[in-house]
Amino acid sequence: EDVPSQTFDNKDYFCGKETFPVYESVFTEEGETIRKIAIEIEKPPQIEIHVWTIRKGILRHLYVEKLSKREFEGLPYFKMITRTTLSQWKIFSEGEAQISQMCESRVCRTELEDLVKVLYLEKSEKGHC
Repeated sequence: EDVPSQTFDNKDYFCGKETFPVYESVFTEEGETIRKIAIEIEKPPQIEIHVWTIRKGILRHLYVEKLSKREFEGLPYFKMITRTTLSQWKIFSEGEAQISQMCESRVCRTELEDLVKVLYLEKSEKGHC
Protein backbone atom coordinates (compact mmCIF):
# COMPACT_ATOMS: atom_id res chain seq x y z
CA GLU A 1 0.00 0.00 0.00
CA ASP A 2 1.07 3.54 -0.63
CA VAL A 3 1.54 5.44 2.58
CA PRO A 4 0.08 8.93 2.26
CA SER A 5 2.65 11.68 2.57
CA GLN A 6 2.85 12.99 6.09
CA THR A 7 1.77 16.56 6.44
CA PHE A 8 1.25 17.99 9.87
CA ASP A 9 0.75 21.67 10.57
CA ASN A 10 1.95 22.48 7.04
CA LYS A 11 5.34 20.89 7.73
CA ASP A 12 6.88 18.30 5.47
CA TYR A 13 8.42 15.16 6.90
CA PHE A 14 11.10 12.95 5.43
CA CYS A 15 11.44 9.54 7.04
CA GLY A 16 9.82 10.99 10.16
CA LYS A 17 12.20 13.96 10.28
CA GLU A 18 11.00 17.50 9.88
CA THR A 19 12.29 19.32 6.80
CA PHE A 20 13.03 22.99 6.33
CA PRO A 21 12.99 25.12 3.18
CA VAL A 22 16.34 25.94 1.56
CA TYR A 23 16.74 28.97 -0.69
CA GLU A 24 19.46 30.05 -3.09
CA SER A 25 20.51 33.33 -4.65
CA VAL A 26 23.32 33.65 -7.18
CA PHE A 27 24.46 36.85 -8.82
CA THR A 28 27.62 38.19 -10.39
CA GLU A 29 29.11 41.61 -9.94
CA GLU A 30 32.54 42.94 -10.91
CA GLY A 31 33.88 39.50 -11.82
CA GLU A 32 32.80 37.90 -8.55
CA THR A 33 29.99 35.45 -8.05
CA ILE A 34 28.04 35.87 -4.84
CA ARG A 35 26.21 32.68 -3.96
CA LYS A 36 23.90 32.58 -0.98
CA ILE A 37 22.36 29.45 0.52
CA ALA A 38 19.70 30.05 3.15
CA ILE A 39 17.65 27.81 5.44
CA GLU A 40 14.49 28.78 7.26
CA ILE A 41 14.61 27.50 10.83
CA GLU A 42 11.62 27.32 13.16
CA LYS A 43 13.32 27.50 16.55
CA PRO A 44 14.37 30.19 16.94
CA PRO A 45 12.40 31.53 13.95
CA GLN A 46 15.11 32.90 11.70
CA ILE A 47 16.86 32.58 8.38
CA GLU A 48 20.49 31.48 8.33
CA ILE A 49 22.27 32.63 5.17
CA HIS A 50 25.64 31.26 4.10
CA VAL A 51 27.32 33.71 1.74
CA TRP A 52 30.09 32.62 -0.61
CA THR A 53 32.15 35.05 -2.66
CA ILE A 54 33.79 33.22 -5.57
CA ARG A 55 36.33 34.77 -7.95
CA LYS A 56 37.61 32.69 -10.88
CA GLY A 57 36.40 29.52 -9.16
CA ILE A 58 38.27 30.26 -5.92
CA LEU A 59 36.28 30.74 -2.74
CA ARG A 60 37.49 34.16 -1.62
CA HIS A 61 35.18 34.84 1.29
CA LEU A 62 32.62 32.93 3.32
CA TYR A 63 30.42 34.19 6.10
CA VAL A 64 27.11 33.43 7.78
CA GLU A 65 24.42 35.93 8.60
CA LYS A 66 21.17 35.47 10.49
CA LEU A 67 18.03 37.43 9.72
CA SER A 68 14.46 37.46 10.89
CA LYS A 69 11.87 36.01 8.50
CA ARG A 70 10.52 39.52 7.92
CA GLU A 71 13.96 40.86 6.93
CA PHE A 72 14.49 37.87 4.63
CA GLU A 73 11.15 38.36 2.88
CA GLY A 74 12.35 41.79 1.78
CA LEU A 75 15.43 40.41 0.02
CA PRO A 76 15.36 39.98 -3.77
CA TYR A 77 16.69 37.08 -5.85
CA PHE A 78 16.11 34.16 -3.47
CA LYS A 79 14.28 31.12 -4.77
CA MET A 80 13.43 27.92 -2.94
CA ILE A 81 15.54 25.04 -4.24
CA THR A 82 14.70 22.16 -1.89
CA ARG A 83 13.77 21.14 1.64
CA THR A 84 16.30 19.50 3.93
CA THR A 85 16.63 18.06 7.42
CA LEU A 86 18.65 19.65 10.21
CA SER A 87 21.06 16.70 10.10
CA GLN A 88 21.75 17.32 6.39
CA TRP A 89 22.18 21.04 7.10
CA LYS A 90 24.76 20.15 9.77
CA ILE A 91 26.67 18.04 7.22
CA PHE A 92 26.51 20.98 4.80
CA SER A 93 27.84 23.42 7.42
CA GLU A 94 30.69 21.11 8.46
CA GLY A 95 31.62 20.47 4.83
CA GLU A 96 31.55 24.18 4.16
CA ALA A 97 34.11 24.78 6.93
CA GLN A 98 36.44 22.17 5.42
CA ILE A 99 36.03 23.52 1.89
CA SER A 100 36.67 27.10 2.98
CA GLN A 101 40.13 26.03 4.19
CA MET A 102 40.86 23.82 1.16
CA CYS A 103 39.71 26.35 -1.40
CA GLU A 104 41.57 29.46 -0.29
CA SER A 105 44.21 28.90 -2.93
CA ARG A 106 42.73 26.58 -5.54
CA VAL A 107 39.68 26.31 -7.76
CA CYS A 108 36.84 24.45 -6.04
CA ARG A 109 33.82 24.69 -8.33
CA THR A 110 32.96 20.99 -8.15
CA GLU A 111 33.46 20.80 -4.39
CA LEU A 112 31.05 23.70 -3.86
CA GLU A 113 28.46 22.16 -6.21
CA ASP A 114 28.75 18.78 -4.48
CA LEU A 115 28.32 20.44 -1.11
CA VAL A 116 25.01 22.02 -2.16
CA LYS A 117 23.81 18.59 -3.39
CA VAL A 118 24.07 17.33 0.21
CA LEU A 119 20.97 19.41 0.98
CA TYR A 120 18.78 17.57 -1.52
CA LEU A 121 17.00 14.65 0.10
CA GLU A 122 16.62 11.53 -1.97
CA LYS A 123 13.15 10.08 -1.87
CA SER A 124 13.58 6.91 0.11
CA GLU A 125 11.88 3.73 -0.93
CA LYS A 126 9.08 2.59 1.32
CA GLY A 127 10.46 1.00 4.46
CA HIS A 128 14.03 2.20 4.02
CA CYS A 129 14.02 5.05 6.53
